[in-house]
Parts: sequence; C-alpha cells; structure tokens
Amino acid sequence: MNKAFKIAVLGSTRGTDFQAILDEIDAGAMPGVEPVVVLSNVADAGILQKAIDHKIPGIFVNPDGHDSKTYEEALIASIGEVDLLCLVGFMRILSPVFVRHFAGKIINVHPSLLPKYGGKGFYGDRIHKAVLRDGETESGMTIHYVDELVDHGEVILQKKVAIEAGETIESLKKKVQELEKKGYPEAIRLIQGKS
Repeated sequence: MNKAFKIAVLGSTRGTDFQAILDEIDAGAMPGVEPVVVLSNVADAGILQKAIDHKIPGIFVNPDGHDSKTYEEALIASIGEVDLLCLVGFMRILSPVFVRHFAGKIINVHPSLLPKYGGKGFYGDRIHKAVLRDGETESGMTIHYVDELVDHGEVILQKKVAIEAGETIESLKKKVQELEKKGYPEAIRLIQGKS
C-alpha cells in the first residue's frame, strides 16, 4: 500500500476549492491524498465547517493578540509534518521564515494568469476588475509554489478562459472559479506523482 500523501490547508473564506478537492477524494480520483488538518484565521470561515463535515480537524487559529511571528509559530505547530501545504483563499501574507519552514511544500491558487495581475494589492475582485479594465482577451488561474515574494513562485499549472463581450466582474470570477475547482486537485496529483 502506498504511503499517504498528507496535505494541510490554510484558508480564510468559504473553501470552494477545498470542496472540489474533497469531492475528488470522495470520488476516488485522488488515491493516497489525505487532508490531515484545515486551519483558518477567521472563526466562521466556511472552509472550517467543510473540514469538520468530512471528519478532518478544522481549527481556528486566532490571530488576535499575536504578532506575526508568534501567530505563524502557532500555525506551524498546528500543521505538523505534511507533504504539502495548500493555501485556499488564505488572506494573509506569510513571512519568509514561514515559507522557508515549508520550502517547496506550499502551493497557492491565484485568479489570474501570473505574472499578470499578481503581487500586493491584487486579490479578490480587484484582479477581475483590472483584467476587464485593461481590455484583456483572456484570463484564468495559476497554481504556483509559494516563495518569499507575493504571487511569485514557480508555476505548477495554469488554465485559461476567454473574456467575452459584456463580461462582468461577477461572470469572469465565476468562470475563473470553475477553472480553480478543476485545477487544484490536478495540481495536487501532479505534485504527488513527483514525490
């Protein structure tokens, strides 16, 4: 029997991409992949409930009363030893110290075709608004390794979508999210296959 490929997840939002990962695991499409813990900096984040519903520890790690260093130490202690750390809508910038602790084991999804529309200030609807403002003909999503710069690490997977006449921020966001839901499990399988 193959060794389990243990993943931890950090998220701050609803966890739509995490649900897509769970769905593929449930369907038998990700043999060996085992989510061991889900952590959030938001007490009522939907991603925590998704974890609990799947009998995976879902832990709120309260950032209040911590400086960045002690908060990240608490995260590291809660994550433990994993093969991969997946950022799924995690709305905090991680320090170089944290990134180095999990060097080569942290991935993130970003709703643009990096390097376009990445870096500080580019998150959420701001990205889709900028893409439409600039008259781009395509957008998409990127799953990449996390390094010490924001939205910068080596690209694992990109998927593209055409921007149509009359596209809105909401319609583009929905199309990109559909790509993310397919892409995140695919990226995990690619990494698992190399381990």
